[in-house]
Amino acid sequence: MKLKILSLLAFLAVGMSSSYAGDELAIGTEGAYPPWSMADASGNVTGFDADVGALLCAKLNKKCHFVVQAFDGLIPALKAKRFDVIISGMSITAERKKEINFSVGYAELANMFVAPKGSDLAGIKDIDTLLKSLDGKKVGVQAGTTHAHFLEKRAPNADLRTYDTLDQMQIDLASGRIDAAFADASALQDFLDKPDGKNFQFVDVKIKSSFDPSLGEGIGVGIAQDNTALKADIDKALCELIADGSVGKASEKWFKSDISRPCK
Repeated sequence: MKLKILSLLAFLAVGMSSSYAGDELAIGTEGAYPPWSMADASGNVTGFDADVGALLCAKLNKKCHFVVQAFDGLIPALKAKRFDVIISGMSITAERKKEINFSVGYAELANMFVAPKGSDLAGIKDIDTLLKSLDGKKVGVQAGTTHAHFLEKRAPNADLRTYDTLDQMQIDLASGRIDAAFADASALQDFLDKPDGKNFQFVDVKIKSSFDPSLGEGIGVGIAQDNTALKADIDKALCELIADGSVGKASEKWFKSDISRPCK
């Protein structure tokens, strides 16, 4: 499934504002976080979240388009009504819920570190040893993510390096400018599958969101706090799409496993 990009600048230039009551739904996404969302040169957004967006739009009987925005600008842009929802691999956290609302969680993945093969981090098997071993290490994370907040809390003596995009972080990892990178396992697998990742490996410690609240409560659709009608409709639609296997099928396409999160 593919949805056309409407660039943020063009979106602002025509003075459009978010309006759920109409026939269209504007979806904010980063577009640079494979395999969740990827924006290509032809003007398409693909990835797991693009498929989730398309499924939702079909269920809601809405025409949809993506608005591409840097990840750390997604919440401010949603609050400014530049789009209706965020679908961008965004974890549900207590801090974010102070600013926006979320749908039910629709997916969940383990979080992991990648480090050079043979490094002192590579062979670690337990989380406490791993977090302690990050002292003084240059660790890359994407800015504004739960991964950054987690390391600020749990590894305060690490030399945290933040990046606007996953690609920027991976370039520094491949060139040796950082000692490790921390993200969700699917995003880092994409790096390991590339030639630049051949000399790197996962640290064999999977950190689930249940380990620490700063890692969130699964992945959800971001919605403005005052848009209660949209939240109710999206929650209902997502639960139906999860129950009938549609979200699981989409996740198997992109992650080779079912990462859908059942509605409670």
